[in-house]
Amino acid sequence: MRLDLPSIRTEHPQNATLLDFLRAQGAPPHGPNDYALGEWQLHTHPDLLDRLTELAPHAPLHAAYGVPVLAYEGIAAAAALGTSTLLVRLPAAPTNLKVDAPVPPLADHGWQAVDAWQSELPSAEGHRRLSGTIQGALAHARDLTS
Repeated sequence: MRLDLPSIRTEHPQNATLLDFLRAQGAPPHGPNDYALGEWQLHTHPDLLDRLTELAPHAPLHAAYGVPVLAYEGIAAAAALGTSTLLVRLPAAPTNLKVDAPVPPLADHGWQAVDAWQSELPSAEGHRRLSGTIQGALAHARDLTS
């Protein structure tokens, strides 16, 4: 399976830390049956990719080194890693969600890790809270563009 998405703005300094982190783990696909995102092997479970787009259906989806990223005008706001981690760029960790362990060095630059599934909450409530958090991250990315 191959998904081609536009990349986030590599030249923007607000994206530097995330891109450095993702570049270090990026790899090209190893074979024709590998999942790929752009020119890179997908580093996110396909179910988590679906979850990210479900949580923010109108936000532009981008790619960075095999990782799906939501962005506002090319400034990264959220990313999906592995099988269950959503990274959101916010000034502080959300208090109404189960958070994951901080991801160094991203945590030092405003990236918060949250559980993408929030299994301790009823499904609709987890979806609502996660969607709100992603909308907050997109608003924060908007503020970073000015």
